[in-house]
Amino acid sequence: MASIERRGESNSWRLIVEAGYDAHGKRLKRYKTIRVEDPSLLRTTKRLKEYLQEELVKFKIEVEAGEYIAPEKMTFSAFVNEWRTNYALKHLAERTLYTYESNLKTRIIPTFGHMRIDQIKPLHIIRFLDSLDKDNSRLGFREGRLSSGSIEIVHRVLKNIFSRAVEWKLIKENPLSGVKKPTVRYKQIIPYDNQEIQELLQALQKEPIHWRVIVTLALTSGLRRGELLGLEWHHINWDDGTLDVLQSVSLAPAGIAHVKEPKTRNSKRKVSLPTSMLEQLRYYYEVKSDERRMIGDKWKGGNYNFIFCHPDGRAFHQERPYLWFRNFLKKNNLRYIKFHTLRHTSATLLINQGVHAKIIAERLGHGSIQVTMNTYGFALRTADRAAAEKFESIINQMET
Repeated sequence: MASIERRGESNSWRLIVEAGYDAHGKRLKRYKTIRVEDPSLLRTTKRLKEYLQEELVKFKIEVEAGEYIAPEKMTFSAFVNEWRTNYALKHLAERTLYTYESNLKTRIIPTFGHMRIDQIKPLHIIRFLDSLDKDNSRLGFREGRLSSGSIEIVHRVLKNIFSRAVEWKLIKENPLSGVKKPTVRYKQIIPYDNQEIQELLQALQKEPIHWRVIVTLALTSGLRRGELLGLEWHHINWDDGTLDVLQSVSLAPAGIAHVKEPKTRNSKRKVSLPTSMLEQLRYYYEVKSDERRMIGDKWKGGNYNFIFCHPDGRAFHQERPYLWFRNFLKKNNLRYIKFHTLRHTSATLLINQGVHAKIIAERLGHGSIQVTMNTYGFALRTADRAAAEKFESIINQMET
């Protein structure tokens, strides 16, 4: 059965459709309220009745087809808790989950947390994303506009959450379906030049030894941040002067290391180190050994013996090197680069020294030489031009 009820003296009516019985034999009903704003309908009883009857028929079809979703008062913030428990913790990689949670906490929840999830529309999303592309949208160390890549991540987080809401039949449509994915504008990475490297190394001499070593090792090896944090002392081959890259640390909340294999098969590799770097590591090993002897029974490193960690052996949080490096650059008035740009600086130095791209690809753990060519194309073209100039010099000498 189906029926229509007027709601008081207002211009709204409630549609009622029966939907069978529950497990206890109780009759189930579905309700939908519609409001009529058209004055011509309100003035004509016959037309109004026909309109309401049409809406009732459409509603009845929805209910019988199982497509009707009852009005839901769940806020976006409350749904995120459901999403986290029933989806994110089970299906997202640790690093991805960390990035999603960070964006939810700092930007998304403050904007949408109080809103009902079924009332968030594409226009809300568009305005929100547009606000992130304005000046002073960046939070933290550097003022200015949020990068296009960061805005794209926010879009991705929202789309994931609303997709789950559709799958679980909480809402009918994903409001992100009508929102164009932000265009990512890639910035040219400008690594440190030789002068800046010298200034960096000089400023490092005033810092604690573990920071001196990790930055210098990042420059000389080209390792990723997670790979540096995953290094253990037995990964150093003292006799042949190489480093085995076999694992990385993705997350380390409360000092508990989440160790995993590197991101690709080629990421497992052996990297040769310069003699001066090995000497630094030997001295640093003595320092860490003394630290561990003093710690004694208070050691909390478990089965791991990380090269870079807290004095009691607990793993560094993956953001710790980045945060320290950021403040270090500011304190010493050095040009801001990301910690990861140390890896790019390492590669660029090798390119400028004429090292073959295949060797660089192997040191960096790239899946193929093409990745290296695409990533460092500008530096390789510059080196190629320098090589051409050398030929020019040789030819000119022969002619004279």
